[in-house]
Amino acid sequence: MAELLTVVAEFQAKEGKETEARAALLALVEPTRAENGCVQYDLHTMNDRPGHFLFYELWNSRAELDRHAASAHLTMLGAKIPNLFVAPPRVDLFTRIA
Repeated sequence: MAELLTVVAEFQAKEGKETEARAALLALVEPTRAENGCVQYDLHTMNDRPGHFLFYELWNSRAELDRHAASAHLTMLGAKIPNLFVAPPRVDLFTRIA
């Protein structure tokens, strides 16, 4: 079984910015899914907190994830974080073991 790198990234939109935050995050999906090394890139919203978002990602390697982190679309999102989100995202990395 391939050792995939799993990423869980959580974002909390500022009150009143939920729609803009959702649009900014959705704009990442298509270009990220086209990146080399991206196996899965899914955006979720919490059922009872529509301003709480979660990305579930699978990457072939850390190097490919690092290239994603430096991509133009992620850099553009980074500039929007102070305006749209209460804090920078919480990002956790995991390695699939089974």
